[in-house]
Amino acid sequence: MSDIGKSITQFIIEQQRIHPDSTGDLSGLLNDIVSACKKISHLVNRSGIIGLGGASDSENVQGEVQKKLDIITNDVMVEHLNWTGHLAAMASEEIEEIIQIPDQFPKGKYLIAFDPLDGSSNIDVNLSVGTIFSILRCPETEVDGVTEPTIDDFMQKGTEQVCAGFCVYGPSTMLVLTMGNGVYGFSLDRDVGEFILTHPRMTIPEDTAEFAINMSNQRFWEPPVQRYISECIKGVDGSREKNFNMRWVASMVAEVYRVLTRGGIFMYPLDIKSTTEGGKLRLMYEANPMSFIVEQAGGVSSTGRQRIMDIQPENVHQRVPVILGSKNEVARVVSYHETN
Repeated sequence: MSDIGKSITQFIIEQQRIHPDSTGDLSGLLNDIVSACKKISHLVNRSGIIGLGGASDSENVQGEVQKKLDIITNDVMVEHLNWTGHLAAMASEEIEEIIQIPDQFPKGKYLIAFDPLDGSSNIDVNLSVGTIFSILRCPETEVDGVTEPTIDDFMQKGTEQVCAGFCVYGPSTMLVLTMGNGVYGFSLDRDVGEFILTHPRMTIPEDTAEFAINMSNQRFWEPPVQRYISECIKGVDGSREKNFNMRWVASMVAEVYRVLTRGGIFMYPLDIKSTTEGGKLRLMYEANPMSFIVEQAGGVSSTGRQRIMDIQPENVHQRVPVILGSKNEVARVVSYHETN
């Protein structure tokens, strides 16, 4: 029988049953995240009606002006996850320090890092935005005896992720999830208020004729990226002898979802503007979870110089270059870095 049409609740429970020693904590945490994403989807959908568009009067830890929905969606995530007993601590793009679980609530064995509203600059122009999350195990010593996990407990390579996912709030709300055994996409059925499995075993084609990059930064790119994009732009008249299309939504969730559904390469490479910061995108709650998903779908994710999930994090808000998508195209860009 086809898995298509299963609710995400049924899917999560069935995944839990595959592991007889499972305690159900991860399943409970995922259901908490699903609940939060439903609330955020509702807020995004009604943002113009209820006056949630536009910027706030504050900045996040990266010095970026926060949208009103950045703050509200962060609160939604925290309020849905802090009391259920599945988490030991949280880290958010919008908060400088890690978020501790209040003393009155039980603590669980997992850590979560999340971007509550990726691409929030798109809100006011009615383009896709989303939520990204990465789940890690909290070190056993923290669960057994230490009441407040520290930033050091989050400093785990992407290969240590237990689960990763993102929700894209577009024409339909889609939740994409991996627990290390493939990638699955769920569509929100608003009539019943449930995510339904619509895209089982998502895979990324090895070859593509589509690239996504912010061309306004072209003059700042390193030579390997300049070379690759130049070849794409020349199309059939160049050395690649085929035409490429360019796409750019300025929302990582939308870009990665497109790569998952029809292939392509997404790049936010290192450039001379971001060298001192190490890159543009955040390792812990953007690059790592998206890399986990892309690799589970048969794609590749790299900085151009190394596999993203092999990077040892140094801080929660660390930035890295990102080049991910169809295997053969990413390999080409990496080879240009190696020979540069």
